Amino acid sequence: MNIMLFHSAYGLRPAVRDAADRLRAAGHEVWTPDLFDGATFETVEEGMAHKDAIGKDELLRRAVLAAAPYSERGLVYAGFSFGASVAQTLALGDEKARGLLLLHGTSDIAPNAAVDGLPVQLHVAEPDPFETDDWLSAWYLQLGRAGADVEVYRYAGAGHLYTDPGLPDYDAEAAEATWRVALGFLGTL
Repeated sequence: MNIMLFHSAYGLRPAVRDAADRLRAAGHEVWTPDLFDGATFETVEEGMAHKDAIGKDELLRRAVLAAAPYSERGLVYAGFSFGASVAQTLALGDEKARGLLLLHGTSDIAPNAAVDGLPVQLHVAEPDPFETDDWLSAWYLQLGRAGADVEVYRYAGAGHLYTDPGLPDYDAEAAEATWRVALGFLGTL
């Protein structure tokens, strides 16, 4: 499988590279575009401020340019938190998308979004301050109405970015469970 993996608001940290290596070891081809041009951050607040300074339109432009050379192959779009929102936006706009793997995040769904059975898997903490229960319920229903085949996995007690061992949110048990399920999902695409 060809996977375009987008980083969180912390930037292209070692955890993202490690995740890409894990996916490659499972036989996938993976690209990890750096939407922040090398900038990484120690706090989510710093990362979000940097993301906001660049702006949503410019970040999406960068993401589209990164994916464009490979989209004809049929990409699985994936991402962490902010990167998941980028992945979702691109997957819903790419008729050749093979799947969508969301780790720790989602995004708004355009009212006219339509996909034909796009496989989607979301892994998120429970509770998650960025992905509230009400938001996730509405997101799930909207994505289903858009035609996606959606699976949601919740991890009780885990922090928001629980798969990143370099952050305080890290939860080894939840992270391993996530990767086990996600690799199984990717193996079915």
